[in-house]
Amino acid sequence: MKKSFLMPLSVSMKKSIRIMTKRYLPFFESLGLTEREDVPKNFLDWDTILIVVPDRHISHELKYYKFSISRLFFVTNPYADQIHIYDFDEWKSVTRNKTQFQIREMMKTSFGGVKKSGADND
Repeated sequence: MKKSFLMPLSVSMKKSIRIMTKRYLPFFESLGLTEREDVPKNFLDWDTILIVVPDRHISHELKYYKFSISRLFFVTNPYADQIHIYDFDEWKSVTRNKTQFQIREMMKTSFGGVKKSGADND
């Protein structure tokens, strides 16, 4: 009898989560992330979404959304050339047991980081 009671609850919770998730879609559309090829199509299924921004000014503009959308986490990556999104669980697993210096070095080429070549400086 308990199984029949819990099953509809689980289905209804999944529906409410999908409805809540659809509310977030306009935010990501406004950032232009839904049209980009490098953004996974299932990003709204992630528990927490990591938004990597290229500078503090953009981070400051977007931080107000962090308070209204609880599933967002922001990181500033000065090596990034544009806004990127990742699964926060991936971020946690990669940065676990790393020093701040190691994370900074890693961000030069990953999580939105673009290695600057000598040709770019000319």
